[in-house]
Amino acid sequence: MSAIRKLTLSLLLTVCLLAMTPTESIANAPGRRNRHERAPNRTEAREAERHLSNMGYWTGPVDGVIDRATRTALIAFQKMEGRKITGRLTRAELEAIRNAASPQARETGYEHVEVDLDRQVLLLVNNEGAVDRILPVSTGSGKHYNEKGMSGIAYTPRGRFRVFDKAFGWKRSPLGLLYYPNYISGGVAIHGNPDVPRLPQSHGCIRIPMFASAEMSKMLPVGTIVLVYDKESFVSAKDWAKEDKIKQSANVH
Repeated sequence: MSAIRKLTLSLLLTVCLLAMTPTESIANAPGRRNRHERAPNRTEAREAERHLSNMGYWTGPVDGVIDRATRTALIAFQKMEGRKITGRLTRAELEAIRNAASPQARETGYEHVEVDLDRQVLLLVNNEGAVDRILPVSTGSGKHYNEKGMSGIAYTPRGRFRVFDKAFGWKRSPLGLLYYPNYISGGVAIHGNPDVPRLPQSHGCIRIPMFASAEMSKMLPVGTIVLVYDKESFVSAKDWAKEDKIKQSANVH
């Protein structure tokens, strides 16, 4: 047999063997499985809501229905945990929720509100130091604005404040409408807004979701301490809390 004929037969045999070898389907290929991943069912969604609620995230009813409140809680969770912000419950998010610990307040020992500008979340802290509620927020963008005859930098002030005034329902401001505003510094307020972007986009106010605004207003009476901070700035208000307790004790006696 000539060398050319041997080479030809060898090549044909190789091709036949390759054709007979099973190959991995695209559906099972690494990196593509998530596309066909089974979504959490209603029982698992209820489990996720229950865990989130127990950790303080504002989920609404724990009923296994992924509604706006649930998606808002998922966004807050993803912000707190440094995860990709999607507002979607996937199997990966469910596992992360199962393994997560309850968020901790920056300061404890007295009832107050914390606004973490880096994470873009609001925490309602009780007297024992536990976090009762967590909401995603959108604060000042840091950009220059020129609207409705007003101009300035969209800045949310850092520091310690008190709720000094509030309004119920809609309140008109020079730059737009505020829903159940709780004023902490000049015209800067914690208030409801139909648009709460995942990034800082306000003129300086602290926007919270509409569904939580009225209830949050009840939780923030005039005098409530509010701490607003980022990674470069934090001001304690423990001395204010101590003074408040002394005043309360004096009033009792």
